Amino acid sequence: MGETKQSPVWVNMLTTNTYWVGLSFMWNSLHVILLPVILLRFTPEGMKNTYLGGLTFFGLIIAMVLQPISGAISDNWHSKWGRRRPLILIGTLFDFLFLFLLGWAGGMVWVFIGYLGLQFSSNIAHGPAQGLLPDLIPEDRIGKASGIKNFMDMSGIIVASLVVGNMLGPQNENVNAVLLVIMAVLAVFTAITLIWAKEKPSTGEGPKTAAPSLREQLRVDIRGNKPFFWMIAHRLLFLVGIYALQSFIFYYVQDFLQAPDAAKTTGNLTATLGVLLVITALAGGWLTDRFGSAAMTITAGVLATIGYLLLLIVHDVNLLTWVGVLIGAGMGFFLTANWALANRLAPRGESGKFMGLTNLATAGAAALARLEGPGIDFFNNASKGAWYGYKGMFIFAAVCTVASLLLLSKIKLQKKDS
Repeated sequence: MGETKQSPVWVNMLTTNTYWVGLSFMWNSLHVILLPVILLRFTPEGMKNTYLGGLTFFGLIIAMVLQPISGAISDNWHSKWGRRRPLILIGTLFDFLFLFLLGWAGGMVWVFIGYLGLQFSSNIAHGPAQGLLPDLIPEDRIGKASGIKNFMDMSGIIVASLVVGNMLGPQNENVNAVLLVIMAVLAVFTAITLIWAKEKPSTGEGPKTAAPSLREQLRVDIRGNKPFFWMIAHRLLFLVGIYALQSFIFYYVQDFLQAPDAAKTTGNLTATLGVLLVITALAGGWLTDRFGSAAMTITAGVLATIGYLLLLIVHDVNLLTWVGVLIGAGMGFFLTANWALANRLAPRGESGKFMGLTNLATAGAAALARLEGPGIDFFNNASKGAWYGYKGMFIFAAVCTVASLLLLSKIKLQKKDS
């Protein structure tokens, strides 16, 4: 859909993406700081990485399966509001219920219900939301719009890190207050997208055809879209390292670096990296349109790999921050270049379904990263004080990143992406 009188392209580039601020704020608050803190109430000290990895693994399996399904359903949704926004609204309303359950959980059972329910409701909204960008943004603006999308993601990371890390308190006593802030931020930024992202009504008017069955809606032509699925494999491998670091950084700062206030230190560190991600995400949009996705992805992979290997010699927070600059720059360039590539490879008529399928890589990588938790605990406990579990995590991240770059050769790139 091109430019209209009601909704100029630049307006849609912003309003289709503001939802990601609220979503990013919610998940980065939970995954990086809040969920590890909540689990400390109910888990044995020597098993905390295992519990965190196990819980988030099952949640991300839900996300991996549900997101493409909700995206496919939205491709054929009939509504005066358009195809995407009704499901975004429904999913977000249920988010508030499950956030409440997480905050006032009285034991591990309620933590599981709250977290897994939140994954379910959030991904009802997430799949359709990913279809807004290819629906409303012209082909020649996809790179810039992808940069704005990642700018919104990174803005959520920065604000979440500063707010949560500083609000929790030294004894992590303000969990419920933080959850109320999460609900407020999610409500505001979702409302902006719901009100101002102007979709055309999808009322099914015109020549009458039989409504496709759910099976037909979910059918995917893998053979005819091989480049897209090689892109998914490439994205999955790159993100495994990023998500492992994100998942266990709180415990790494607490155990290895012995920070006196691990929540605040982790929050400030993540906020610093978030600023860098904002810069590289915005610059990456322009650079991707200028030099192509492949060049920017290779640059991202080299930066991230060097950063992972340097983590093996880090012994203080200051040095960790500088090494994180390399990893953050690599992550920012990759997310924008890869998202632009995904939008260009996705068939226009099935953008909700295919952009939902990217979550096979996003949530799949996050789920696989969480499975490192038991291994981290095993190797950390095998040799007390050596922290071989965390070091193994860094090496594995570097290997996965290099492997992802090798898969680029399998993707038949358009001229502007090569």
